[in-house]
Amino acid sequence: MCFRNLFRRKLRTGLCVLGVALATAFVISVGATTSRYITVIKSMNMLFTGQIMVVTKGAIVIQAIPITRGMLPENLAKDLKESFPEVEDAVPALLVTPSIYLGNNLVPVPENFSLGLPVDKWQNVLGPITLKSGGRFPVNETCNEVIISNSLAKQYNLAAGETLEICGHILTVTGVFRTKSPVLDRFLIMPLRLAQKIYGYQDRANMILIKPVKGCAPQDLAKVIENHEDYKNSIKALTEEERNDIVQPIFAQIESWIIGIQSVVFIMSHILVMTVNLMSVSERRRDFATLDALGAPISYIFRMIIFEAVLIGMLGGIFGLMFGSIAAVVLVSLYTNIPLHLFLPGLFDIVTPVYMIQIFATVMMVCCLGGVLPAVNATKMRIAEVLRAEY
Repeated sequence: MCFRNLFRRKLRTGLCVLGVALATAFVISVGATTSRYITVIKSMNMLFTGQIMVVTKGAIVIQAIPITRGMLPENLAKDLKESFPEVEDAVPALLVTPSIYLGNNLVPVPENFSLGLPVDKWQNVLGPITLKSGGRFPVNETCNEVIISNSLAKQYNLAAGETLEICGHILTVTGVFRTKSPVLDRFLIMPLRLAQKIYGYQDRANMILIKPVKGCAPQDLAKVIENHEDYKNSIKALTEEERNDIVQPIFAQIESWIIGIQSVVFIMSHILVMTVNLMSVSERRRDFATLDALGAPISYIFRMIIFEAVLIGMLGGIFGLMFGSIAAVVLVSLYTNIPLHLFLPGLFDIVTPVYMIQIFATVMMVCCLGGVLPAVNATKMRIAEVLRAEY
């Protein structure tokens, strides 16, 4: 009976289901892509875990990624290690995002990251790196050899032994590495000397990565370095917590923005479902009065209207999840300039099953609440007056 009543006005019900589906799709696409960006940005801070990042005084750092062109002398790493006994190791690094600027416009996500490190320091800085079979690491600082992430290898159809061109330099890919980090999965790693030559920063680096000696608190060492007479006006030393604090207010604003959008969209869906159900109840006053006259309990009518609202939410939620997931993948592909087919296998990394369940449950709850007022109105009908008016 619920299905028959629900589709008595097929166009109206269809438009209601479509409205709920579009609302769900909008929440899914915007919420999932924004959450994915936040996750990616937060994962940047895991690149140099337990290390202090030294950058120029005016540098802007997003988690572990310096996005300004402030440069440091490469030999500063040696000076810091010799000047402070609390420093176990200091490694110069050149991290470049060549695609982050297009003219004067800032793209949301760079196409790739190029990281130059001294060859003998790779494992110390990045931790264990696993290469696919047949791969190897570059042999020395002067070779034109690089390793690339699995994501970049798929996107550009590259494998160990093949070549690529960056800024007019022909480089040989010696290995493809695997990683679970969404940021590191867009990295191209090369010897420091090679990175300096390609990007024109001879004997320069844009960050020095410092590993404190065992037992030394990173916060204390960072303060000592920043307050040293020779460095206090030229550099700043950032711990993991400080790098996170820089963008934490941005995360808070983005999350508030997402909650606000979801609230508005769900309220609109609630009003839509409630309006459709009120119209349906008004048109079926005679049916409800007849059921009541035949002895049907009031709770039966109440449950029937609520179930109809739940059916609208279920249909709209299912279609919305499908449309929203596709839209989220398309949006991520457009913003990152990565081909769409590379994201399809990782659909559930962008729109996680937990997020899908949360949104679907919320849609069902909103639609169920949208049926409460019409159901209450139906149970308060004056049977005698309805029968007299309708018959």
